[in-house]
Amino acid sequence: MRRARPFFLFAIIGIAGYLGVTYLQRMELIRKRAPAALAALPLGINATASDWHWEKSTGEGPAVAVRAKSFRQLEEANRIELEKIELKIYRKNGKTYDQITSDKAIFDIGEGSLYSEGEADILMGVEEGAEPSPSRVIRIKSSGIQFDSKTGKATTEREAIFALEKGEGRAVGAVYDPGTRELLLKSKARLTWKGQDGESPHPITVESNEVIYKESESKVWLSPWAKMTRENSVLEGKATLIHLDKSGIRKVETSDAKGTDKYPKRQLEYSAAQLTMSMSEKSTVERMEARGNSRLVTTSDQGVTTTNADAVDLEFTAQAGESILKRVTARGKTIVESKPAVRADKQQAETRVMRSEVVELSMRSGGHEIDTLETKTPGVLEFLPNRPGQHKRRVEGAQFLVHYGAGNQIDSFRTTQASTRTENEPKQGKPSPPSLTWSREMTALFAPKTGEMTRLEQWGDFRYEEGDRKARSERALLDNVSGRITLLQGARLADATGTTAADQIVLDQKGEDFLAEGNVTSSRAPDKKGSGSAMLARDEPVQAKAARMTTYDKQSLVIYEGGTNLWQGASRLQAERIEIDRKNSQLRANGKVVSQLLDKQKDDPKNPKSKNGAPVYTLITAPSLVYTDKDRLAHYTGGAFLRREELDVKAREIRAFLSEEKKSEPQKPAAEDSGASLERAAADGSVVIVQVTPQRTRKGMSDHADYLVNEGKVVLEEGQPVLEDTLRGVTKGRQLIYYANDDRLLVNGVPAQPAASKLLRRK
Repeated sequence: MRRARPFFLFAIIGIAGYLGVTYLQRMELIRKRAPAALAALPLGINATASDWHWEKSTGEGPAVAVRAKSFRQLEEANRIELEKIELKIYRKNGKTYDQITSDKAIFDIGEGSLYSEGEADILMGVEEGAEPSPSRVIRIKSSGIQFDSKTGKATTEREAIFALEKGEGRAVGAVYDPGTRELLLKSKARLTWKGQDGESPHPITVESNEVIYKESESKVWLSPWAKMTRENSVLEGKATLIHLDKSGIRKVETSDAKGTDKYPKRQLEYSAAQLTMSMSEKSTVERMEARGNSRLVTTSDQGVTTTNADAVDLEFTAQAGESILKRVTARGKTIVESKPAVRADKQQAETRVMRSEVVELSMRSGGHEIDTLETKTPGVLEFLPNRPGQHKRRVEGAQFLVHYGAGNQIDSFRTTQASTRTENEPKQGKPSPPSLTWSREMTALFAPKTGEMTRLEQWGDFRYEEGDRKARSERALLDNVSGRITLLQGARLADATGTTAADQIVLDQKGEDFLAEGNVTSSRAPDKKGSGSAMLARDEPVQAKAARMTTYDKQSLVIYEGGTNLWQGASRLQAERIEIDRKNSQLRANGKVVSQLLDKQKDDPKNPKSKNGAPVYTLITAPSLVYTDKDRLAHYTGGAFLRREELDVKAREIRAFLSEEKKSEPQKPAAEDSGASLERAAADGSVVIVQVTPQRTRKGMSDHADYLVNEGKVVLEEGQPVLEDTLRGVTKGRQLIYYANDDRLLVNGVPAQPAASKLLRRK
């Protein structure tokens, strides 16, 4: 036993050594594994932490939640400095929140506010547990953002950048209130919408000084001014309201609006006191409604069309992502003015002005050119001259339908219950009366290249007036190039010179002349300036019937053709063609001329009426007649025949000298003022004069003869005159003179050829 004690002693010492070594090793290991001692906190910092989280709830659910990568408690009460922060502001449903992220921010727990000096990102409308879904406003980036957790408002006075569902924007100074879901952009706001798919090639840019976006109402207010730009289109106004839906901008309302729509060959300008613009889901304009002092100006290479009205509606159609003008409807004191451009030849058509309460313009495909213009109420169309030679013209009608050709050039128009007024150029330095027309229907045609009116047609009780000239017919055509009006169907014309009726009358507007054709009847006033005679008397109108009537040189020359019958009182003249030349005081007739002259006899023993008391007529026929009023001579040629009471004269030509017309005495009728209309007749060439009475027959022959009517005296001379008398026989002589009213006979011979007589013995 004693031998084992040393062994136990060594064993105890060994165990103790082992334990000591093991202890020292473990203590060294513990020392190595022990954490380092905490460093001293910086001045002004009371505490720090990582992965910090803070929440605030209501009885309905979470209200605010803040997470940060790092946390530092500042010595200032309730102020926490956060890094890599994420702030969620829950909406009332507790499932949707607005999220603010920032690299660094200061959070005041007591005030419930967060301030980010650096850039912050605000994401709106995020659903809990899901990826952010598209919303009208998706993201706002800015710096210097102040957030109030009690109200949820986020505010910054610095520039803010927006990411929108359909676009983007920026402004200086912004306030977002999730409670009301309103976004306020304080100044220099600029928003861009890119259409429903966000990839539209023609985005819309909205600019304003101040913008209020109410997400719950899907509305945007812009003030005090606003500007919208889409490719070549610009709209400007004052207070403006934008209506949104899930596709983007659907309607814009603005005041004191003005806009432009510019394309390479067309420019559209418009303005109004109030303007409403409706847009499609693809951000193309569908309709514009302008109210109050509305104005629309369309400019192209062909000219400028300006529309003014109380209200103007513009309808558009979408083509290839563009808004194409389809229709314009103007209401209330509407005025549409179309001023053509100056052409390459330096000429310019008239300016056209349409006035009506309601005017509708329909556009051609492409929206650049007008197709039709239609008035829904009575209207007035004016043509205003742009160069010499054009006339100011005014057309009134119950309704107008105007068709346009290429290049906005008017092609034609039609109206009902029409009336026109055309201002004429002065003549000889004196104002000319206007030309006036009326009809139930009217159409007008225009030249496609020049835009000048070429033809005007009116029908249905047509009437025309120009000074003392008046006309009417069932139908009328105006050739604006020649300035002629053609009256058709029951045409009738009246002026200071007389009246004319015919199947057709063509008037010369530039002068005073006309052409009448078909069943012509005419009554022409006597020429007061002439000397006056039985053939062209001063006191009676000249009546006529013919197939055709033409006037020349301001009606100083009148020509009747085709079975002409002309009369003045009881005097008659028939021929195929009759010309009355007032300037030269002549009357010319050709072709089967038959003239009948009535003696205007008075109570005078030397100038008795016919034996039976009937009027005395002188009838003369010939192929041709020329009457000269200066010497009152009617010259019949080509084989003439004269018959007066019981006396016939036949010769190659006859000159009839007519008595001068004397002025009427107030107490006596004009028909009794003068003696015989035929004063003297001179016949030449194979003259044969035959007088047949119940008592005798006389036949005188010579190459020349004179017949003095009032004396009843017949003078035969030249070419071996011969007088055959059934009572006195045959008498020859160089000159034979006898009296038709008695038995007197005078024979004048010559020495070389004494007179010879052969008397018949009475049984």
